[in-house]
Amino acid sequence: MGKIIAIHSYKGGTGKTSLSVNLAATYARRGKKVCLMDLDFRAPSLHAIFKKDELDYWLNDYLNSICEIDKVLVDIKKHDNGGKLTVALANPTTEAIRDMTAKDRKWEMKALGRLLSLRAAILNEGKFDYIIFDTSPGLQYSSINAIVTADLVLVVTSLDASDIIGSQRMTTELYDLFEKKTGILINKVIAEYLSSKEEEQKFNKRIKEIHSLPVISIIPCFCEVLRAAGNFIFSEERPNHPYTETMENIATKVEKF
Repeated sequence: MGKIIAIHSYKGGTGKTSLSVNLAATYARRGKKVCLMDLDFRAPSLHAIFKKDELDYWLNDYLNSICEIDKVLVDIKKHDNGGKLTVALANPTTEAIRDMTAKDRKWEMKALGRLLSLRAAILNEGKFDYIIFDTSPGLQYSSINAIVTADLVLVVTSLDASDIIGSQRMTTELYDLFEKKTGILINKVIAEYLSSKEEEQKFNKRIKEIHSLPVISIIPCFCEVLRAAGNFIFSEERPNHPYTETMENIATKVEKF
């Protein structure tokens, strides 16, 4: 049975989108059929990564009941082992962003129904293994809808004090309410915290004192990933890089989570 994963963060700049893209690509390389969806309607970015600026239909159109989900899906890559990466992109135009930010609660409830129906349309009928939501940071309606729909939520956080406090509050007040299975990804950790076994043990102890939720992975800050700047899928272009190995480990842990 397929699984829906929402990747969320309290604030922007945590590397959430990069992790979403690379996790989706990792599963596709493993022979899984993956659908990656851009639910960050306030600041869409996946269209730029996948070089898809002009489409007939966007994910906005599906949520607006203009079309069905099959019109939105764009195949990106197929692998010889049967793996496939498909995306559903948010409309990046200024007009579309204004339209989505002006939606009221009644519309959001209808949109939730459309998201919930994806389980049947994509995971069951479409025979996909995973849907991965790249969500909007914070407590936007679209993010809450994604969390409600998901089987598992991965919260991406940095070591910034405001991010840690905000993430703790968000998971306690929101995720506990929905009783969602949740794991933490700590991203962009500076090298000195992981420079030796002793330092790594100290760091891990500190993290356990901070986060009550299980930490899926501690991801070092790689300058090469930052320099890539979303111009390509890093784990595809650099298969032997430690970041790619980290993504493989995350994919394995999430499968078992």
